[in-house]
Amino acid sequence: MPAYRIYITDLTARCVLGVSAEERREKQEVVINVALSADLSAAAASDRFEDTLDYRTLKKVMLAMVESSDYYLLEALTERVADLCLQDARVQRVTVRIEKPSALRFARSVGVEVEKGRL
Repeated sequence: MPAYRIYITDLTARCVLGVSAEERREKQEVVINVALSADLSAAAASDRFEDTLDYRTLKKVMLAMVESSDYYLLEALTERVADLCLQDARVQRVTVRIEKPSALRFARSVGVEVEKGRL
């Protein structure tokens, strides 16, 4: 079976995220990167939209969830996004990396990555 991956790269969202009162006062920017592994051979053979993952809809669902979220830890947010991606039965494995550009002074960003798959 061929290995296919769909990538969503550098998706920007704003959410409440952090431990300190200052961090929680306003929404902060996060940058989301997702790699979805799935068997997309049917889509490759048929060239039909119905046979592939609808990444536009997934993006909208991810943005809605992230932008309405209120987490203390980047780890928790990253885990929830991975779980959301695995709700589509075609997704066999997902890698999610979320970065928080404003987390550390003198650093471009701080990020957490999780890889999850079906049992």
